[in-house]
Amino acid sequence: MRTELVTTLKRQATELLSDVERDKEPILITQHGLPTAYLVDVESYELMQQRMNILEGIARGEQAIAEGRAVSYAQAKKRLARWLK
Repeated sequence: MRTELVTTLKRQATELLSDVERDKEPILITQHGLPTAYLVDVESYELMQQRMNILEGIARGEQAIAEGRAVSYAQAKKRLARWLK
């Protein structure tokens, strides 16, 4: 992964944006020697958001199971059948 200074971002924003879009590789932006942001292309960002939503859903499901808030397939089918009448 490439690292750039925030001053480089200020001076060469168009070029960095083109690089990110072309290479699909994030760029770490640093300020005063510390990481401050990642520059990523839209497609990669949206894919990461979708994956995060899926992982959060899995975590909620695991928590529901741990708390005893889950039902069996047969129970779920029976409940849904009432709604679909």
